[in-house]
Amino acid sequence: MFTRFKHTTNVLFVDTISSVIGEYKKGEKVDIVLSPKVYWVKKMSLPVKSVREVKKLLPSIFEDSLPDGNYSYTAYKDKDEYMLFAYEDKKILDLISQKGIAHADIASVHFAQSEFEAVENGLEINEEESIYLKDGLLLVVPTIWLENRYPLEINNIKLSKHTIRLQQFGHIVDKKSLYTVGAVFIALIVILIVEIFVASSKQDRVLESKDALFSKYDLQATMFQNRSTHQKYSTIHQRQTKLREMIALCLDLHLQSSQKIKLIEYKNKVLYVVIDGVTKQNHEKLLAQLDAKNIVYKSALKNSSLKIEVSL
Repeated sequence: MFTRFKHTTNVLFVDTISSVIGEYKKGEKVDIVLSPKVYWVKKMSLPVKSVREVKKLLPSIFEDSLPDGNYSYTAYKDKDEYMLFAYEDKKILDLISQKGIAHADIASVHFAQSEFEAVENGLEINEEESIYLKDGLLLVVPTIWLENRYPLEINNIKLSKHTIRLQQFGHIVDKKSLYTVGAVFIALIVILIVEIFVASSKQDRVLESKDALFSKYDLQATMFQNRSTHQKYSTIHQRQTKLREMIALCLDLHLQSSQKIKLIEYKNKVLYVVIDGVTKQNHEKLLAQLDAKNIVYKSALKNSSLKIEVSL
C-alpha cells in the first residue's frame, strides 16, 4: 500500500483527543505523524512553476480560511496539483508535551495527509473517530459513517520525505556569529526585495484568475456565500430527486382492476398518495409492495380508501 523510505525509529500518531498510537520510551527517538485535526490543508492547481513560489503565496491563499492565530505554512507538489498546509507551531509543540513526549526525542514530524495518501479504507484512531481519504484529502470522520475500517497500525507505514520543522523560538546567537549573520542579512534583504515584487506580481495574477472565474460563472463575492448557496440547492436537488423516485415507485404499484390512484400530492415535505377500491382483505398486499421497496411510510385505510404518507 505504501511506497516510502524505510524508517528505523518508532512512529507515533498524535491526536488532540486520542491516546498516542505507537510505542514510546523516553530517551528513544521517534517519528511523529500529526492527526488532521491539528493542521489545515488545501489541494489546488496554481499558475506557478515551483514550490518555492507557492510558499510565498500561502498566507494570502489561507487568509479567509483560518481562525486567528500565529501560523506557519508549507507545501509540496502532488502530480499536477499542490498540497498546501497551515499550522500553529506552538499548539503542536504544546500538544506533543501534553502527550508526554520529550522534544529532544523527536526525530521528525509529518502530517497524516502525506503519510496516508494511498489509504483505501477507514483507519480507526479511537473508539469514535477514524481517518478517511476523500477526493485526495484526509479527513477525520465518525467511525460509524464507514463500513470498511481497520485499527490504525502506525508502525506498518513507511514515512514520506515530507516533514516540517516546528519553530520553538528563542534561539541564542553568540556575538561572533552576529557579524556573519548581519552580513548575510544585508545580502538577503536585497534578494528578498526583488522577490517580493515578483511574488506580488504572481499573487496579483492568482487573484485576477480568481476574480475572472467568479465573474465568468456569476458567483457571489465570497466563498462562504457560494458554499451556502451550493448547500441550499444541493438540498433542494436531493429532495426533488427523492420525490420523483417516490412518485415513480407509487405509480409502479401493481393495482387490481378495481383499484386506482385517486390523489398524489406533495405538501410540507410529505408525499400523500390515496388509492381507492382497497379492502381490508387486499390492502396488506399493497403495503407489502412498499415494504419490499424499503419505503418508510404511514398508512390508514378508511371507507375503501388507502392513504399513504411518505416524509421526504
